[in-house]
Amino acid sequence: MQELIQSQKIVDDERKQVILEILADKYCKQILHNTLEKPKSAMEISHEKKIPISTVYRRLQTLYDAKLLAISGSINQDGKKYFLYKSKVKSISLKCDLEVTTVEFVPNKSHSD
Repeated sequence: MQELIQSQKIVDDERKQVILEILADKYCKQILHNTLEKPKSAMEISHEKKIPISTVYRRLQTLYDAKLLAISGSINQDGKKYFLYKSKVKSISLKCDLEVTTVEFVPNKSHSD
């Protein structure tokens, strides 16, 4: 059975601009790709993608503010809080004819709100 891919169009120009800036950032794209299948901690992302931890935290905040990343939290056995991050988008596509820019994204179905 074939799955119907449901894309969502972004109409707000300010949000479009934020998404374009994120797509131009190699670290943001690496983080979204790295957290596509399962939630990961900032340390896991930093280690797996060889991105400095301070950069990971800055980009995680950017992606979360843009509503492209979900955060779930927990407390470990030592009583310390830790957070896991997961991509809310499977893909982002854009079309620009120099007058109108169209941005659409396909939600990550393995993500649950």
